[in-house]
Amino acid sequence: MNYLERIHIDPEIRSGKPCIKGTRVAVQDILEYLASGMSEAEILIDFPYLVQDDIRASLVFAAERERRIIAPSLYQHSKLL
Repeated sequence: MNYLERIHIDPEIRSGKPCIKGTRVAVQDILEYLASGMSEAEILIDFPYLVQDDIRASLVFAAERERRIIAPSLYQHSKLL
């Protein structure tokens, strides 16, 4: 999935947090809802203007961001061993 088709960063919206395009729903919001135990179906009921691909794009975005943060630090750590 190309999450860039669904996620937008605009300094004027939610202080530049990554959001679902056309909404003010931040990726962070979706991740927190999932982490709190909400199902995808519950999120879609609460936010009827979102679709399942928006939730999936949020997960892909978070995974990519994590990979960019973790990979360099693991590389640096392995050089120390």
